[in-house]
Amino acid sequence: MKKLYVGNLAWTATDNDLYTCFAVVGEVKSARVILDRASGRSRGFGFVEMDPVAADRALQELNGAPLNGRPLRISEANETTR
Repeated sequence: MKKLYVGNLAWTATDNDLYTCFAVVGEVKSARVILDRASGRSRGFGFVEMDPVAADRALQELNGAPLNGRPLRISEANETTR
């Protein structure tokens, strides 16, 4: 699986919105909008996991595409170690 960072999300975007948007280009394993712990509101970014071929296609086709009125900014996610 390949993990994509999705930035510039509208504050109203949900996990389902993200899933539906990326499912157009391939099978989505997971789609998650990151929420602020204190307020429960979106932080304006999220992550999508897809197989590598579909992820590459999503990167090409959906980067800059509108979702809820805002252009998506997509890149490969950096793996963090804790």
